[in-house]
Amino acid sequence: MNHLHKLQILKNVSPNFVGRCRNPIWQVGSLCYIVENPRFYGTKTMVQTENLDRNLIGNDQSISKISDAARREAQASTALLEYLHSTRSFQFLDAEHMSKYSPVFVKNLLKKVNIDADIRRSIARYLRYHPINEFEIFFESMGLKPQEYGSLLPRDLMYLSDDDLLLENYHVMCNYGIARNKMGKIYKEATEVFRYDYGVLALKLKAYEKLGLSSSFIAKVVVRSPDLLIGDANIDFIKILELLRKGGLEYRRIEKLLSDKSTYNWSQLLSLLNLFGKAGYNDEQLSELISQKPWILREDSVDRALLLIGFLLKFGSTMNQICSLFLQFPKVQVEKFASNLRHCFLFLNEINMEAYEIGKLFRSHPIFIGSFTLKKTNSLLSRLNAGKKRICEVIQENPEIMKKWVKGSKIEWLPDSGEELRSQMLKTKFFLDLGFVENSDEMKRALKVFRGRGAELQERFDCLVIAGLDRKDVCEMIKVSPQILNQKKEVIEMKIDFLINDLGFPISSLVRFPSYLSYTMQRAKLRLTMYNWLKEQGKVNPMLSFSTIVGCTDNVFLSQYVDRHPRGPEIWEDLKKEICSA
Repeated sequence: MNHLHKLQILKNVSPNFVGRCRNPIWQVGSLCYIVENPRFYGTKTMVQTENLDRNLIGNDQSISKISDAARREAQASTALLEYLHSTRSFQFLDAEHMSKYSPVFVKNLLKKVNIDADIRRSIARYLRYHPINEFEIFFESMGLKPQEYGSLLPRDLMYLSDDDLLLENYHVMCNYGIARNKMGKIYKEATEVFRYDYGVLALKLKAYEKLGLSSSFIAKVVVRSPDLLIGDANIDFIKILELLRKGGLEYRRIEKLLSDKSTYNWSQLLSLLNLFGKAGYNDEQLSELISQKPWILREDSVDRALLLIGFLLKFGSTMNQICSLFLQFPKVQVEKFASNLRHCFLFLNEINMEAYEIGKLFRSHPIFIGSFTLKKTNSLLSRLNAGKKRICEVIQENPEIMKKWVKGSKIEWLPDSGEELRSQMLKTKFFLDLGFVENSDEMKRALKVFRGRGAELQERFDCLVIAGLDRKDVCEMIKVSPQILNQKKEVIEMKIDFLINDLGFPISSLVRFPSYLSYTMQRAKLRLTMYNWLKEQGKVNPMLSFSTIVGCTDNVFLSQYVDRHPRGPEIWEDLKKEICSA
């Protein structure tokens, strides 16, 4: 142990211990240090450490191991301590804490001082003629960073002694057991606490003691929730304590459940507990929930828990199911849990799973789904080597298969279900029944064009026959335009209805122009409306066929028909806006 470290140990010995020492001799290692004035910690005279520091630092070769910057800062802190205690008459403990826990201020001070051989004397000389803003060093020692306390500095004050209420309330908190370096949070979030008149803050702290809380409990909780010291006693906080105590949780147990690193929103927490209460949970169950899952108390967790509850309610979960979920909550942060649920929902939505199936999945397996993070959808689709419909079916049969699709896992192809082979056989049989020749070019083209399952072909074929077409005509239509069977049954029915009732064409028009079913209804309506206007203007052949009007390309339709009238392009654009935006 080098001498500088020994000196540091000597300085950190409790001043109360020094006051009790009849023979103030401290032995550290093989050295013995004698304090010339046992009461110097309690007086405002110059701290007699200069010669001792110089001897220790000058005679020990191991001091070379300490960086020059660290040595300079240590000596600057000592000089600052002497200035605050001896020159500015701060209590020694205040001066020591301020000088020790304001490294940024000390570094900036060193930059301003013209240092000679003796750093401490140089700084002492500088401070003698250049008064410092004591609020800067005070706020930094309270745990605030320069960027945090910059806006809190008073404009017309430099000396802390000029703000007696600030120091008074600071000492009330110190004496109560609140750590000095945690008071910055209180000052930042509840500045008015440091403006209370003499005795007010002590009464507020006493009011919480009357509830049966220990001073250590109060000291801990006010640092995390400074608003408890503003106004009257916080009613939401008191209600929560009463509720938990009725449920069997003692105050000592509640104190242990509170974290020094978390903040608490008692109003939101009370709302959450009331929500559970309305779902049928009694005080004992709520206390058990908090005891088992203390993270629920935290402000960020309460906020996330409320969002999670709303999310699950949208999928049809009951409050009883949600309460049960919280009691069985996995070892995952609630924020991560909610994120996993959302990620899974997006995946299921992207593979086109029906909404009611997603809801059923979330109601029956919320803990399982929220406990892991799925890979991205594109990655899963490529690595599973299966279509979206197949993946949906696999998940519905066994939701826990998604455990194998989490981030970091090796994805295996889904086993072949045989559905593809069965579908291909049905397609082949359907086209053979229509009169296609097996393995002919016509047959190959039809199989290649058709998208969908084989079982859907017959349903769509029957839809055309039921609409009034002859079976033989439908067979010929499909040979000419096999792609018309790519339309769903509902879409085919809707387009036929539009052809007959809106456009005024007979069903037989489809025999001559089956490709109509491949076009959108907006296209057909736009072309026919424009054609009728041009016909009224006498600019087109009134006997043009339905297939010519709808089937030609846009460029051909515009150049051969629309552009024949000077106002044609204008009318075309107006109709396009009206029809296509409807």
